[in-house]
Amino acid sequence: MQKLTMADLAAEDVELLPGRETLVWDLNSALVAATNASFAVNAATVLSSANSVALQGITVNQH
Repeated sequence: MQKLTMADLAAEDVELLPGRETLVWDLNSALVAATNASFAVNAATVLSSANSVALQGITVNQH
C-alpha cells in the first residue's frame, strides 16, 4: 500500500451531504438478498475425496 502525502490530501475534494431532513424522506429503497450454498459428502470411505461446488446468488430489487 502506498503512503499518502500532504500533497495527496490537499488535492482531495469534499462535498457536503444534503441535510438530514432531505435524507429521511427519500423514498428510494433496495431489498438485497444473498445466498451461498455448498454441499459435499464423504462418508464411510477410505482413501477417497469429495468435491463441492459452491453456488452464489445476489438479488437486488429497487423501489
